[in-house]
Amino acid sequence: MVMSELNTIGLFPSLGSFVDQRRAESGLISEERREDLKQLAGYIRGEIQKFRPVQLTFICTHNSRRSHLTQIWARVAADLFGLQSVQTFSGGTEATAMNPRIVASLKRVGFEVDVETEDKSNPTYAVRYAEQSEPLLCFSKIYSESPNPTRHFAAVMTCSNADQACPIVPGCDLRLPIRYEDPKVSDGTPREAEIYDERCRQIAREMIHAMSLV
Repeated sequence: MVMSELNTIGLFPSLGSFVDQRRAESGLISEERREDLKQLAGYIRGEIQKFRPVQLTFICTHNSRRSHLTQIWARVAADLFGLQSVQTFSGGTEATAMNPRIVASLKRVGFEVDVETEDKSNPTYAVRYAEQSEPLLCFSKIYSESPNPTRHFAAVMTCSNADQACPIVPGCDLRLPIRYEDPKVSDGTPREAEIYDERCRQIAREMIHAMSLV
């Protein structure tokens, strides 16, 4: 199935082109990571078969970078494949703020991102990917705080620190490590934008692949 057949939600044009490119790159995903993504897809499929909302919470240490990217791309990919029962969330082992470098990277690939609150220490961002879709409201929070689910959810650990700090995630049905290298290592360097965009591409590619397996 080609992406043009999937894109019935009316992605913004530049974002649609970006998604087409990532879908064509599924061969870049390693076998090891394919197994993790297959497990995530199996959980989603099982919840759909139980006629339950599919709740995915993506967790990293500060809920500032990788967990937001995975939450956003999982939501986009679920919509593309018509998985309407999939709900995505993100959280950290501590709360800080969604990093503005992530916001900049999202804008570069075609998302529309607006600040929804005046809380400068931890602003809420409205992330839009299609004219007809509700925006995702993204801000930093502890993984167990509202609006995140507290039962019947998959806890996807996106960084090694959070994975080690949370050997048990209360209330989750599945705890699954799918780790990503932190783009923070590039902060303040000439390659900053390149590294953030590279991580955005990887996460988009893998979340699209996972949803395609459902």
